[in-house]
Amino acid sequence: MRRLIVTAFSIASLTLQIFAVQADDSPFDVGNRAQLFVDKVLVRDSKNVAFTLHPAEKHPQNPLVRADQPWEGWRLEIYGNVLFDGEEQVFKMWYLGMPSESYDHYVTCYATSQDGITWEKPLVGTLPAKDGRRTNVVSNALLASVMKDNNDPDPARRYKMVCWINEPKPAGGPHTYRSPDGLNWTRLSQEPICRSSDVLTAYYDHVRKKYVAIPKHNTQVGTQVRRCFALSTSDDFLKWTEPYYILKPDLRDDAGSLARIEEVRPILDQPDDPQLMRTEFYGVGVYQAESCTIGFPWVFTVNNNARYGNHEGPGEVQLAVTRDLVHWERPFRTPCIPRGRVGQWDCGFFTTPAEAIRVGDQIRLYYGGANYTHGTPCLYRAEGTGRLTEFTGSIGLATWKLDRFVSADGPATGGVMTTVPITFSGSRLEINARTRNKGMVIVELCDVHGRPLSDYSRPKPFQGDELRADVGISPETLASLAGEPICLRFHLRDAELFSFAFRE
Repeated sequence: MRRLIVTAFSIASLTLQIFAVQADDSPFDVGNRAQLFVDKVLVRDSKNVAFTLHPAEKHPQNPLVRADQPWEGWRLEIYGNVLFDGEEQVFKMWYLGMPSESYDHYVTCYATSQDGITWEKPLVGTLPAKDGRRTNVVSNALLASVMKDNNDPDPARRYKMVCWINEPKPAGGPHTYRSPDGLNWTRLSQEPICRSSDVLTAYYDHVRKKYVAIPKHNTQVGTQVRRCFALSTSDDFLKWTEPYYILKPDLRDDAGSLARIEEVRPILDQPDDPQLMRTEFYGVGVYQAESCTIGFPWVFTVNNNARYGNHEGPGEVQLAVTRDLVHWERPFRTPCIPRGRVGQWDCGFFTTPAEAIRVGDQIRLYYGGANYTHGTPCLYRAEGTGRLTEFTGSIGLATWKLDRFVSADGPATGGVMTTVPITFSGSRLEINARTRNKGMVIVELCDVHGRPLSDYSRPKPFQGDELRADVGISPETLASLAGEPICLRFHLRDAELFSFAFRE
């Protein structure tokens, strides 16, 4: 499939000219990359097959990181990032602390872990505290999306950060920083890298070899100005393209607003105003799967204006997907991280890091959870609002087994799903699947008309629970078909199919 590059044309020209659908997208080249079913790009038709969202599992020790140091303030947020440093074999986290006796402003703190579960807060802070104590505060920049780049020849740019500088405009806004160690940071950009209303996340796209920033843009949607999100890229971390919109709320979002509000009714500070009720987006994290980019939009449901300013309402994390960073789908409008029960630490509002990470065969999405909503008085004044006693924010962990975000499900009576014409490379076909009871998965190779190939013998049915199950088609057969257009037909009986992949 032809790779498409973002250039700084007008948004209209960008959409119509640069990202037009290419004629060579059919047959669809799946290469040797795992193909997920978060979208239905590869589904030509199906019968008796349902597509099911699989929410993450929350770690039993959650929350893993709490506000337990005096300089962190009364709550923590993962307005930052988590990465695994392969050189040092350690997990590293940059997270947000609140104003405190040590700092008059928000701060970015640093934590490490050997296993990603038990976290330490080493006193390696590089931003002096006004009370002179040693801390783990490394920057007064906010929303620290940190990346480690071993390919940069300049050791001073080993770590890169996209963040928000809380200064008056025009200097304030989204900026870039560099660091040799992730602790000592120097501003790189002289002016904001792109337009942003405040919240933004960023990561390095390993497939496209580009830095990607996802800034918030407040824009008119319907009768309200709402929080939406755009996307900008850079080849060199210096020059960034004009952002284009990727996520705006739609009618389906607004129609579900009341249902989401009812889940947190006991902790809302204001009654509903039907004229103000709406859906917005508060931030976006991502996970780079082999064949697509999974998005984790932070969905904010406004039920009214808040007493002390801003808006009241709950948040949640949902799922999105894109194959080109331009066209985003959101087939499911329910949480991919389960909301805690009212009163639990993560029942009210949610944030995520810039990026989820893969650890072995597990996808880890650290997340910020709070037991208050966006307009709770504790966010706007300290006296008598229950800060750090009744209300606080902490950081937890949600996980999936590899690629198990969405499954194509067949009932006990059986279902059938056929792909669009595809081409592939490799000589092994494997599936990520799980069966129940006496269920099974059978895979057929078909021609582009959907007719089973006559010289192909049906393999042994798959039964069990495996991430990389060989479906039993001979390497010789697959090698002879590599590069030729075919279709796959999956027979699913009491089974869940999460992905398939051709491998070398």
